[in-house]
Amino acid sequence: MPRRPAGAPAAAPRPPVAPPSGRRAHARARVSRARASGDGGFLARAAAVTAGLTAAGAVLGLVRDQIMAGYFGAGTGTDAFLVAWTVPEFASTLLIEDAMALILVPAFSRALARRSSALPGDPVRALVRGTLPRIVLALGVAAVVLIVAAPLLVAALAPGLPDPGLAVDCTRLTGTCVLSFALVGYCSAALRAHGRFLPPAAIYVAYNAGIIGTILVLREPWGVRSAAAGVAVGGVLMVLVQAPSLLRELRTPRRTEPVAAAPASTGEGRILVLGLIAPVVAFSLCRQSQTLIERFLASPLPAGAISHLNYAQKVAQMPMILSLMLCTVSFPVVARALAAGDPEAARRRVERDLLLAAVVVLVGASTVIAAAPRIVELLFERGEFTGADTVSTAAVMRVYALGLLGQTMVGALVRCYFSAARPLWYPAAAMAAGLVTTAAAGVPGAHYWGAVGIAAANALGITLSAVLLLRGAHRQAVPVRVGHLGEGLLRLATASAWATGAGWLGQLAIGSSALAVAVTGLIVVGVFVLFIACAAKAPEIPPLPRSAFRRTPHARRHRAAPSAAEAAPVEAAPVGGDVPLDHGHR
Repeated sequence: MPRRPAGAPAAAPRPPVAPPSGRRAHARARVSRARASGDGGFLARAAAVTAGLTAAGAVLGLVRDQIMAGYFGAGTGTDAFLVAWTVPEFASTLLIEDAMALILVPAFSRALARRSSALPGDPVRALVRGTLPRIVLALGVAAVVLIVAAPLLVAALAPGLPDPGLAVDCTRLTGTCVLSFALVGYCSAALRAHGRFLPPAAIYVAYNAGIIGTILVLREPWGVRSAAAGVAVGGVLMVLVQAPSLLRELRTPRRTEPVAAAPASTGEGRILVLGLIAPVVAFSLCRQSQTLIERFLASPLPAGAISHLNYAQKVAQMPMILSLMLCTVSFPVVARALAAGDPEAARRRVERDLLLAAVVVLVGASTVIAAAPRIVELLFERGEFTGADTVSTAAVMRVYALGLLGQTMVGALVRCYFSAARPLWYPAAAMAAGLVTTAAAGVPGAHYWGAVGIAAANALGITLSAVLLLRGAHRQAVPVRVGHLGEGLLRLATASAWATGAGWLGQLAIGSSALAVAVTGLIVVGVFVLFIACAAKAPEIPPLPRSAFRRTPHARRHRAAPSAAEAAPVEAAPVGGDVPLDHGHR
C-alpha cells in the first residue's frame, strides 16, 4: 500500500456501513432509540414482562411441588432428593441470580458502550471470546468432579440421612446443572445488558416444565429419581430458551467499519481476575450456605423435617421473589447512573425500589403468617401429604415469613455495592455475620424446637445481614439515606403487623381453604393500605406504573441535551448498563 506523503492532508474516513433494512431492522432501531432516549416506558415494559413470566414460573414451581408432595409425600425419599436438590439451588444462586449477573451485567454493559462509541473491533464479541470458553471449561470440570464425589458430598451435607444411597443417585443427576446453569447465567446477563428481558424471564418456566414433564414420564420406573433427572432436563431447556436470542444479538451488524481484531488492551477479560470476582462469589456462597446449614441441622431430625423446611420455604419466599423483580430490571439502571457519574440518580432509583419491594414482601408475609395452615392445606394436602405434614409445614412457614423483609433487603441492597466500579467485600462480610448467627442459633433451635427452630435461626441471621447492609450503604457508591429508609421500613413493618392480626381474625370462621386465603389477602391489603394512608409521617412510596411511565419536562430536556455526566466518555467507567435511566421522579 503506498504511503501518504508528509504534510499531505489525511484521507477522508470511509463512510460507515449502512444499517440493515427491513421490518426487523426498523423494530430493532426503535428499541435502541427507546433505550438511548431514556424512555421510561421501556423500563415499565421490562418490569411487566419480567413480572408476568416470573409469576408463570412461580405457578409452575408450585405445581411441581404439588406433584412431588402428592407422589412422594414428605418422607425419607423426598428428604434424600432435597439433599441432592441443594446442588441446583446453590448453583442457581451462584451462577444465575447473584454472582454471574453481578459480574457480567456491568461487563457487557461496558462492552456495549464501547461498541456504540465506534471504537475499533467489536468489544461484545471480544468479551464473549475471552470469557465464555473459560467458564465452560472450568464449570464443566467442576460438574464432573461433583458427580464423581457425590458420596462424599452427601455425607458432608446430611450425615444423619436415612437413605444416603438414594441421595447419591439423585446428586449425580442434579450435578449436571453446574454446567447448564453456568450457560444460563451467562446468557441471562448478556441479554439483560442488551435490554432483552423476555428470554431471561422465561428460564424458570422452562426449568419447572422440564421437571414436571420428567416426573410424569419417569415416575413409575425411577421414583423420586425422576425429579432429579428433571433438574438435568430443565437446565438444558433453560439454555435453549435463551441461546437463539443471544446469537441474534451477537450477529447484529455494526454501524461502523469493523477492524480485523479487537485491541488486546480492552481489558474485558479481566472480569475473571480473582480480585474482581472474589467478593461477589464470597457473598453468593455465604448467602446460599444458609440452605446448607438448614439441611445439615435437619438431617438428624425425624424423617420429613427437611421436606417440611423445603415446602415452607418455597411458598414463603414467593412474595420475596415478586418483590425483587423490579430490582432485577433496574440493576443495569443503577450501574448506568454510576458509570455516568450521577450517584444522586442511582440513590433515587435504589430508595424507590427498596420501598416498593418492602411493600410487596410485607403484604405477602402478612398473608402467609395469617393463613399459613390454609395455604398449605390448599396447595399440598393430598395424596402422600397428610394433615400432620400440613401442621408441621405451616408452623415452619410462619417463622420463615418473619425473615422475608430481611431477604428482600439483602437482595436489593447488594446491587448498591456491586454496581460500583470494583466489587466490595463488605456485603460478603455482612452475609458471613448472618451465616454465623444462623449456625449459632440453629444448633440449640434444632435441638429444642426442631424444624421451627431452624427456620427461626434463618430469619434471625438474614435479618442481621440486612441491617448491616443497610447501615453501611450510605458509605458506598450509592449514597442511600439510611435514616430515611429505616424510618419508612419501620412504619411499613408496623402496618404489616396490624394487617397480619386482622387477616388472621378474618379467616377463623371460614371453612373453605380457598375462600379463607382469598379473604385473608383482601383484608391484609385493605388494612395495610388504610394504616399507611392514616399514619403520621407515612413513607412516600411512588406507584410503580407512574414512576416508570411518567416523564417530566426535566426528562424531556435530558433527552434533548444530555447532562455533562451522561455525555462523559464511558471509557473511564468499568461498569454501566444499557437500560435507560428513569429521571421522571425525584
